Amino acid sequence: MAIAMRYATDEHEAADILGHAFVKMFRSLHTFDTNKGNFHGWLKKIVINESLDHIKQRSRFTSLELHTAEELFVNNSVIEKTDAAAILQLVRQLPRATHAVFVLYAIDGYTHKEIAAQLNISEGTSKWHLSEARKILQQKLTATKT
Repeated sequence: MAIAMRYATDEHEAADILGHAFVKMFRSLHTFDTNKGNFHGWLKKIVINESLDHIKQRSRFTSLELHTAEELFVNNSVIEKTDAAAILQLVRQLPRATHAVFVLYAIDGYTHKEIAAQLNISEGTSKWHLSEARKILQQKLTATKT
């Protein structure tokens, strides 16, 4: 559920994602191979993929290209004063495509190349969404702390 909550906008959507992920897991349980990895990692991948499928169905990724995504300065003192639940709530308010890229990159550790392949977008578009997420989150964090 925690993984689905990273991608969902609320608990109901996360529960929907998780339900679909469990159906997929049960249907493909016979393909699980302990020699290739552990069950937790396999299930995590299913939940992430289902979350991305869910996002793709409900939003369209725009093909935005930036040759260089600017790195924004984030004031760490603002982040330190904000609890994780509040930050996650702000992440959930991001536009769907931007939210997906941010979670994949910042939380789940995917590279822009991997994100681009999973979402059928270019690496430049992935970088733009990450830059946009950082900009929006910095604005929201600064606004809530002033």
